[in-house]
Amino acid sequence: MSDIREVTVGDKVIKFEFNKFAKQANGSVMVSCGDTQVLVTVCAASSPKEGQDFFPLTVDYLEKFYATGRIPGGFVKRETRPSDLEALTSRVIDRPLRPCFPEEYMSDTQIVATVVSYDPKHHPSSLALIGASTALMISDIPFNGPVAALRIGFQDGKYILDPDVTAVTDLDLNVACKPDAILMVEAGANFLSEAQMLDAINHGHKLMKPLFDMQLEVQKAFGVPKREVAKKVVDTGLVEKIRTSAKADVSKAFAVSDKGERSKALKDIGKSLSASLNPDNDSAKAKEISVYYEDLKYNMMRAQILDEKRRIGGRGYADIRDIKCETKTLKRPHGSSLFQRGETQALGIVTLGSGEDEQRVDTIQFNSTKKSFMLHYNFPPFSVGEARPLRTLSRREMGHGALAERALIPVIPPASKFGYTIRLVSETLESNGSSSMAAVCAGTMAMLDAGVPIKEPVAGIAMGLIKEGDKYAILSDILGDEDHLGDMDFKVCGSKSGITALQMDIKIGGLTQEIMEKALAQAKQGRTHILSKMELAISTPGELSEYAPRIFQIKIPNDRIRDLIGPGGKTVKKIIADTGVKIDISDDGMVSIVSPDVASAEAAKQAIRGITTDPEIGAIYLGTVKKIMDFGAFIEIKPGTEGLCHISELEDARVNKVTDILNEGDEVMVKVLDIDRQGKVKLSRKAALNKKPEV
Repeated sequence: MSDIREVTVGDKVIKFEFNKFAKQANGSVMVSCGDTQVLVTVCAASSPKEGQDFFPLTVDYLEKFYATGRIPGGFVKRETRPSDLEALTSRVIDRPLRPCFPEEYMSDTQIVATVVSYDPKHHPSSLALIGASTALMISDIPFNGPVAALRIGFQDGKYILDPDVTAVTDLDLNVACKPDAILMVEAGANFLSEAQMLDAINHGHKLMKPLFDMQLEVQKAFGVPKREVAKKVVDTGLVEKIRTSAKADVSKAFAVSDKGERSKALKDIGKSLSASLNPDNDSAKAKEISVYYEDLKYNMMRAQILDEKRRIGGRGYADIRDIKCETKTLKRPHGSSLFQRGETQALGIVTLGSGEDEQRVDTIQFNSTKKSFMLHYNFPPFSVGEARPLRTLSRREMGHGALAERALIPVIPPASKFGYTIRLVSETLESNGSSSMAAVCAGTMAMLDAGVPIKEPVAGIAMGLIKEGDKYAILSDILGDEDHLGDMDFKVCGSKSGITALQMDIKIGGLTQEIMEKALAQAKQGRTHILSKMELAISTPGELSEYAPRIFQIKIPNDRIRDLIGPGGKTVKKIIADTGVKIDISDDGMVSIVSPDVASAEAAKQAIRGITTDPEIGAIYLGTVKKIMDFGAFIEIKPGTEGLCHISELEDARVNKVTDILNEGDEVMVKVLDIDRQGKVKLSRKAALNKKPEV
């Protein structure tokens, strides 16, 4: 017999069904809202692997095509590797849950969220995260929950709970919280202010209370006792020896601004400690020394920032590293730029293409839709001075690229203004913190260099946090070490008009409203500073590259699209063959002509107009003789449009037989003399002799 709980959140009713599905898992729940159903399971190994010193958490979010009554496309009629959307949603679930496990817990743990039924009016991602927290709460797996998540939209001054995926709103916010703090924020926005963004986050947090109450209730009702987690045994004597031996040297190393020199100095200190404190080279002792040394660096960096108000390298809390910008870095690409901030360097490259280059997206939420703007982020090992094999795209790279893409989407011009498909690639050449934000900056400049008429420049900045008790420090433009040893990675993107994207990850229990407000205000100052540096290099769109294709657009009536395409595509294929252009026809009647030169485009335009416009009295057409009669010839001047050229209109001289002048299949110049009320067209060959077609 299953146990069911229903929770009302705003205008939504969310149902949780327990003890019915996947009962051999440590915890499971079916979460439903409308016709969307997500089965969430959690499983964990009974004990950690020997020598395990990290938490191996795996989160998999899976969308099944049967959930929406569809069979997967392609040759393999089953789900294969996860889509980009599935991988990104897995990250959104992972990030707020990971800091809620006890620090000492090291057992392999897996969360699987499977969308088994999908209703477009109810998004599954937040249901999956709520389900994961609920399943963990009733399981024996140690977990410091509850956690809840919601999607919030904003339009016309009103907040919308879980907006339809096809709805156009000024905000798409995913926020995850604990009862007393914010854990994770993921948002795309249409130039919202810091105050509006903060209000939206707080609005979502307030709506979550029934979800927290339900999870605590079901944990008491039928949850099982949590397993014991062994506490770490600390050798206080060894910790003190390491602190005494290394404190002064670590402090000097933290004052070095160059990443390579600082990293080498810190590694040399570690080697020296191991040599002096572990002369027998015992592997267990060596590992113990390494762990305590990492703890020393962690504590010293945080104390230096909070007590001495001094960051690594000597910067102040709000200081931004030196910025260098340039464009036209590469010769052949359609647009390029180089953005350098401290020891983080991004190379932005833009390629312009036609509608044929759009990316097709086929998921249960988006059925064969197309993307005309794509941002691809790459993070090769040489960017951090490492030698390791090149692998397939990681979830981290995918996530960083998605964030940068989301930040730039609001400034991409509509197809009616700029009909190109835009592919933007950010190659991370050096990395020492916030390379995804460098991708936003480099991407903005590369698009301007390519002549893309973006609405306004966009920049990004990564903020950090160090918090101990009631003391905290908010850091602008964080280094890699500050990210690694700090408590928050808070990325804010936007223009001078407002925020376009936001992402926040918290490693501690959560974030208060006061800290969020101050972090957003400090991020705005940093973003404005970065934008001013970028605008010194480029501020307005340049000319299209000589190597970029040229796109010309004309609008035709919707009811003439069929005429332009022709039976089996015959008509449009003939225009392409005759002129050497590419032609893309959209459902709204917008025709894009991709041409290597203006002359070819004009020839294609003329042919398209001739086919898709109604005949005009006095206009000259090149027609095809379709039928010969004793009294004249029927000539097709447009697809589906024929007119009669009377025998008396064939030549100035008398004509005895029509076949003396014309035969079926001949191409002939004719002039439209008249169109009667019934639409019958009267043509004249003699009036068109030695004339050029007007259309």
